[in-house]
Amino acid sequence: MPKRYKSPALAALHETMQGLNDIGLVNNQTMRRFDESCLTPIEQMTPEEIAEMRNREGVSQGVFAHYLNVSVGSVSKWERGEKHPSGSSLKLLNLVKQKGLDAIA
Repeated sequence: MPKRYKSPALAALHETMQGLNDIGLVNNQTMRRFDESCLTPIEQMTPEEIAEMRNREGVSQGVFAHYLNVSVGSVSKWERGEKHPSGSSLKLLNLVKQKGLDAIA
């Protein structure tokens, strides 16, 4: 999956910094900090936000789970606050929040 940047300008700047890192003019620690500042952040979501997002998209828990490639039980537990999404599920939820369910269809 390609990296997603906050803006096209940061993408160009990141490419330049990566080149400088590749030739040894920028150390790895600086590059890691720079990565964090350029990449789109993944935000944690509350159970209410997840349920509201699913309702906004007008789909059942089963359909939502299918789009996210998770179990219906996972979506249900997220919405009740018994579990919290992480990893690729959280990334997909952030994408749906920003761009809608069609973005991952």
